[in-house]
Order: sequence, then structure tokens, then C-alpha cells
Amino acid sequence: AAGMRFPLALCLGLVALAAASQSPLQRRGGKEGLEYFHGRSNVHFLFKEQAVEGAEDPSGTFVQLRVSLVQTACRKRAPQRQNCRAVENRRKPTCLACYKFDSGDVPRVLDKYHNCGPSHHLAVKEIKHRDEAECKAVEEAGKSVDVLYLPGMYAFSKGLPA
Repeated sequence: AAGMRFPLALCLGLVALAAASQSPLQRRGGKEGLEYFHGRSNVHFLFKEQAVEGAEDPSGTFVQLRVSLVQTACRKRAPQRQNCRAVENRRKPTCLACYKFDSGDVPRVLDKYHNCGPSHHLAVKEIKHRDEAECKAVEEAGKSVDVLYLPGMYAFSKGLPA
């Protein structure tokens, strides 16, 4: 078993390298997004992050991520989660996730929004617009509680037949 130890250490090194380019908020958001995805009842296998693209606001309290997932051969209920290899040509869903954190030492989630699905599905214009609007709302969370007016809300409601 001694010979097996080295390649594993090598793999862990690579994973750490990929994670190092992400900010702590992005890492945390990616983890939360993955947990959200695994929490869904129609997901039976474990997935892992293949790529995470993220943008963060300068204040460091809002992060928007696109997490590309890849299905592994392990079932979700499996006790052994370490060596789950990715299954090629299986579902590769993408999760769009937005998180607003407070500015505490250990940031708490004030508001969040998730949308997971096939990436071509997330690219549909209507869905994209909705995601952007939802993320904007998440970003505004906790800023000023008294402002309930959303841009475009009035114009939209005015156009409906009374």
C-alpha cells in the first residue's frame, strides 16, 4: 500500500492548486451550491465541481458563480466519497448560484439564489434574464430594507389589463 500514497498526494496537490485561485467566498459558494444540488431529490449520484467561474463584488459580501458539475460513479448515499471517479458522457449540469453574505468574521448567508440545469437550458434568454434579476435581488439583500420598488416593476404592472 506504500506505493499508492504518492499518486494520491499528487492528486490532492492539484485540487488544492485549482481551489487556490478562488477566493474564500467563491470556494464557500461553490461548496454551498454543490450541497444544494445534492440536496435535490432527483439527484442520485454524487457530482463534483469540474470548473467554477465566479465574480465577486468589491465589498466581498456578494458572489455570483457558475459551477460546472460532472457526475461521478458514486451514489449519493455512498459512505465512501473520496475516490469517486467522474463518469464520461454523463450529465454535466451547471449551477448558477448567487450568495449575499454579511461582513462577519465567519460570513453568514443573508440571501441566496440557485438555478441548476443543463448549460444550454441556462443559456435560454428568458431564464438568463430571470437569473440575472434574481441575483440582482440577492445582491441588494440587507442593503436597504425599506426599498421595495424594483426597476421595471411599475411599468410591468401598468401594462396588465385592470
